[in-house]
Amino acid sequence: MLVHFSIEYQTVWGETLVLEIGEQKYPMQWNEGGIWTASVQVSADELKHYGYLVMQDGIIRRREWEPHSSRPARQITDHWLDCPVPDCPFPTRHQNACFDRPGFRGAGTAIPVFALRTADDFGIGEFHDLFPLVDWAEKTGQIIIQLLPVTDTTRKGKWKDSYPYSPVSSFALHPLYLHLPDIGVPRNADYRKTQAALNALPEIDYPRVFQAKMALVRQAFESRGKQDLASAAYRRFYRANAEWLGEYAEFCACRDANEPEYHAWMQFHLDRQFRQVVDYARAKGISFKGDLPIGISQDSADAWWHPELFNLDSSAGAPPDYFSEDGQNWGFPTYNWEEMAKDDYAWWKRRLRHMSRYFDALRIDHILGFFRIWEIPAGRHKGVEGHFNPALSYSAQDIAGMGLPLTDKLFVPDPHNAGCYQPHIRPDTRELPAWQQERFGALYNDFFFRRNNTFWQRNAERKLPELLGATNMLFCGEDLGMVPDCVPEVLERDRILTLEMSAMEKGRPWPRLSVCATSSHDMPTLRMQYADGHGGQDMPAEEVRHILRQHLESQSMLAIFPLQDWVALDPDVRRKDFRHERINEPADSHHHWRYRFHMDLNALGKADALNADIRALLAGSGRENR
Repeated sequence: MLVHFSIEYQTVWGETLVLEIGEQKYPMQWNEGGIWTASVQVSADELKHYGYLVMQDGIIRRREWEPHSSRPARQITDHWLDCPVPDCPFPTRHQNACFDRPGFRGAGTAIPVFALRTADDFGIGEFHDLFPLVDWAEKTGQIIIQLLPVTDTTRKGKWKDSYPYSPVSSFALHPLYLHLPDIGVPRNADYRKTQAALNALPEIDYPRVFQAKMALVRQAFESRGKQDLASAAYRRFYRANAEWLGEYAEFCACRDANEPEYHAWMQFHLDRQFRQVVDYARAKGISFKGDLPIGISQDSADAWWHPELFNLDSSAGAPPDYFSEDGQNWGFPTYNWEEMAKDDYAWWKRRLRHMSRYFDALRIDHILGFFRIWEIPAGRHKGVEGHFNPALSYSAQDIAGMGLPLTDKLFVPDPHNAGCYQPHIRPDTRELPAWQQERFGALYNDFFFRRNNTFWQRNAERKLPELLGATNMLFCGEDLGMVPDCVPEVLERDRILTLEMSAMEKGRPWPRLSVCATSSHDMPTLRMQYADGHGGQDMPAEEVRHILRQHLESQSMLAIFPLQDWVALDPDVRRKDFRHERINEPADSHHHWRYRFHMDLNALGKADALNADIRALLAGSGRENR
């Protein structure tokens, strides 16, 4: 059906209006009086969800508060939908309406799913363990629970698979998070014996857990798989996830020499179990905050089916920083953004929409990667051996014109710009005369802190608004490390919350639209930080309370602390050996992710003194979720 759309909007010079229906954008025509029109062939279903964008130079500058919905008609006249909430800090609504309340400030807890512990799990945390964690969050007045990535990292069930930021699928959930009794595994004597042995371990024995648990999952599939696969619920799930599920299942079947249906069946149950706890949490006013890994593995279903979307001859990482003096090599390919742009980043949008099934907020891991990524060529291992992609590199003539020698101690080749070079992130200038050292120092500072700013800003502005508009999640950016000057401006304009930590101050007050945290999965906990500065002594509970209160009383919209830091408030509840509370060591590329919380989450809910203390802190700081 040909539909004529019309909307009044007063643009400024250079702006245009675009009609967005599904994945398609239709330029609109300006008419006298600021009336914009477009005639488009659409179906009745497409009219249920469409909207308008303000664009300038190919970049989205503004979106509406929410999409339009219309009955079929030949002529549709719309009005721009602005935010109806006075003083709301956001231009578009969020899934959790509390985020849009003027002056809203909330608090929450960060903990990986694998680290959860209850008597009902099987040597590793499960989605089922989130139920008592949600109850505890509600009891203490919190509003959000932040998780590490929950996507599948399975390869061979070895320690390498424990790394949560190396997914083999951007969509599939991790099979180890299945609750076995809910898929028909009987709690017989053998089950209880193995369960007791695995749950008694202070930390995760990943290979042992994988072998024991997946054997029982396989038995459950052989027992009830055909029945489940024939159900209407499974068919609905498969249709809703057809864009990725078939590819993932076939990839896993080829890898493991078994049936694709087995892997699709596991995803069906994982989705059902996770959605049950998500619905439970939302009913109690608790949101889950997910974690979007910046990369996807080279040996993933995504790269296997869509290699054109990735630069498979390089890997992403980070230059030397607070976390690692030699930089980091994460081991996954960088993105081919030019190819992704051809369909308006459809792969990314599908990925984000899928995550919005479970999460109301999202941490964007290493958001600097949307501006530029630190790229290490194939065959190199250390992050210090990398370069920026993209970057305004220097030609050999440029370097010669500055009177500098073109040596590998000073410059590295830019593989994306033939005949061009970037300054080495850790140059060796000792053999240069003083005047060349000074000149190279000026070039170095210009390249890393000024030269690329506008270029990187435009690079991010082309991507981020496109991706953020795919869902109504609240987005938070991990913006730590070597941060270009253009990053804060982009995050502010797109209303992406920044990450603030006192251990990594940025030289300015924490902004209102931010998440403040005492530590992260990549850092020592509060007690470990205190011990490092106090001769190994444990941190007194009153000092913990003082630090938490400082964070809670800040203007940051969200204050999210690791569970280890919350329980440090109570000497009777905290873990005795605090040296084993750290989750990750970024400097160790072979780190085993094995941390488990030291107590049953059901017992945490009964820790009355601690829970009253937390609730009082939240009430006193105006962050209590009522």
